[in-house]
Formats: sequence, C-alpha cells, structure tokens
Amino acid sequence: MDLGSLLPGLLKGFANLSLGNAIMIAAALILIYLAVFREIEPVLLLPIGFGCFLANIPLAGMTAAEGMMGVLYKAGIETELFPLLIFVGVGAMIDFSPVLAQPRMVLLGAAGQFGIFGTLILAIALGFPLNQAASIGVIGAIDGPTSIFVATKLAPELLAPIAVAAYSYMSLIPIIQPPLMRLLTTKKERLIQMEYAPKPISQKTLIFFPVALTLVVGLLVPEATPLISMLMLGNLLKVSGVVDRLSKAAQNEIINIATLFLGLAIGATMSASAFLNWSTGKIMLLGLIAFALDTVAGLLFGKFMSVLSGYKINPLIGASGISAFPMAGRLAAKMANDEDPNNFILMHAMGANTAGQLGSVIAGGILLSVTSKILGM
Repeated sequence: MDLGSLLPGLLKGFANLSLGNAIMIAAALILIYLAVFREIEPVLLLPIGFGCFLANIPLAGMTAAEGMMGVLYKAGIETELFPLLIFVGVGAMIDFSPVLAQPRMVLLGAAGQFGIFGTLILAIALGFPLNQAASIGVIGAIDGPTSIFVATKLAPELLAPIAVAAYSYMSLIPIIQPPLMRLLTTKKERLIQMEYAPKPISQKTLIFFPVALTLVVGLLVPEATPLISMLMLGNLLKVSGVVDRLSKAAQNEIINIATLFLGLAIGATMSASAFLNWSTGKIMLLGLIAFALDTVAGLLFGKFMSVLSGYKINPLIGASGISAFPMAGRLAAKMANDEDPNNFILMHAMGANTAGQLGSVIAGGILLSVTSKILGM
C-alpha cells in the first residue's frame, strides 16, 4: 500500500474540520492562554479550554456518549455530582465567624443577589423562555457550582455558555468591580475606617450553625438542600475538629479532582454547533449585566447602611455581597487599603462575602423552586 492511498484516511480529520470547529479551537486556545500565561482562574479555565479543544477535533469521538467526556458529563454533570463535591470543598475553606460576629452583613449578602432577579426579567424581555431566563439569571450569583446546578435542572441545553460566563466573570472581578466601586462611592466614603472588635464565637456555635442552617433552608427551600447541605457538610468537617484528614481532603484532593472533571465535561459541551449562535452572545452579555447589577445593588445598599450608621460603615464592603469567595472580599479590602494604608476592612468584607455565598445558594434554590412550580417541572 503506497502513501498516496493512505493520505485520504490520514487527512480525514482536516477534511471534516469546519469553520465553526476552527473558531472554537481558537477560542479554546485563548482560554488556555488566559489560564496559563495570565493566570485568570487557571484551575477551571485550563480544563474548560482543553475540553473545548477536544470537542472540536472532528471524528475524535471523545465527546460521544460512550467517550470519556460523555461519560464524565453523564456521571458528574447530569447527576450534579461535580458541583456538589466542589461545594463540600468550598465549605471546608470558609470561616463563618465574621458573619456570625456581624449578623447585619447578611443584609449585604442579600443585596448582592439583586442581579439574579433583574437579569431574569431582562432575559424574558429578550425572548428567552422562563426556564432558560431563570438559568441565565443565576449567573448573577457569581458562583459557578450554583449556576451549573440550576442550569442542569432547568436548561441543560444552555449549560456550556452559562458555566463559561459564570466562571469567566468570577475570574474578572478585579477588572469589572473597581470602576463601579470608584464610580458609586466618594473618596470620603472609601476612607471610612471600621472598628472590628470580634465577638468570640464558641466552637459549639460554629458546629451548631451548619447543622441548623441546613435544616432551616432545607425546610423553607427544599430545592436548595443539595447545595446548602454540601456547603455546610464541608464547613462542619472543618469546625468539628475531629476529622482533620477529611477536611483537608475536601479542601484539596476532592475539590481539585471534581474541578478538573467538571471543567473537562463543561468544555466538551462547547462544540461549534452548540456554542456559535446568537443565544450564546446574549447569555454572555446578560451575565455581565447580572454581575454589574449585583455590584451596584451591593454598593448602593452599603451606602444606605453607611448613612444609617452615621457613616461608620464603609460602602465598599457592599461590593463583597456577591458570592465569589474570597476574591470579592479581598478586593473590597484592597480598595480601602489603597486609599489609606491604615484602613483595614478585611474582616467586615469577608463577613459580607460569606453572607453572599449563602445568599447565592438560597437565591438559586428559590428561583429553581418557583420556576419548577410555574412550569410544572
């Protein structure tokens, strides 16, 4: 058999490479570049980019139902296993002491979810059906696992753009939030120093909190139980002090493996046929609007609380009311510290940030519950 007769078979991948495939391969390489060379959310963007890369190689077969990516998607995304395992790890990393010591921060965590519902209305106005509009709105949680969980339940056909939007905007917090923070607060407000005299939180309280919260949220919003229970399980592993190995495993091996497989499975859904359409563009735009609305609502409510407190609250902590733990809290603290090197509001910002993490889960559960009942799902 000569080389000439072999060439058609060897080149059949090139022969089946469409313009759409080429565009998505370029997009995958951009994601990999951003992850590796710009260090933008590399833990997730790198596997997502590589999964997208594999999904657009013609005839590779890895994204077929029986292929590796197909099996990962069915086992970890359709069952919601991967996002729930990630929440166990997130819970094991979170310290709820700042919000327990400052209960009023819960209000900022609630305000930081405004973008979810505002974007839901905008999505409906743009022609998306309710189930898709609700899934798009949850991008405003700025919480990847919550967005994936809700989208899998309500609109699995939009999972890829929703997941990419949620994680991309979460990684772009240092770029998107600062201009809004400067625009909506004055220098005088950013200079406000907040006293932090932490109330001692006993270990019994820290242990009681995740158990009680799981029960309360589970009874009030049953649809949010999977998310809140895994988040609180991870936290209970940490605060109990008796399962150090499990706590460390949740913070490291478990969350790392789940994130790797989640990213690959999500990226594998980014085929040219599924991703290159006007709906994807609209979703990315709506996700950005949701993020902006969250930040604006949090800052405005922070300004309101500042006035009520006699200007003892720095409004910047309002921007931490989104989920995106711990990046949002650290950014607010850095903004205040940049204005005045002696201004330290990190613990206040973390209180709002952890409240936002809880708020996003509860808001996602409420949206899932209401939408499912209206549509009879």
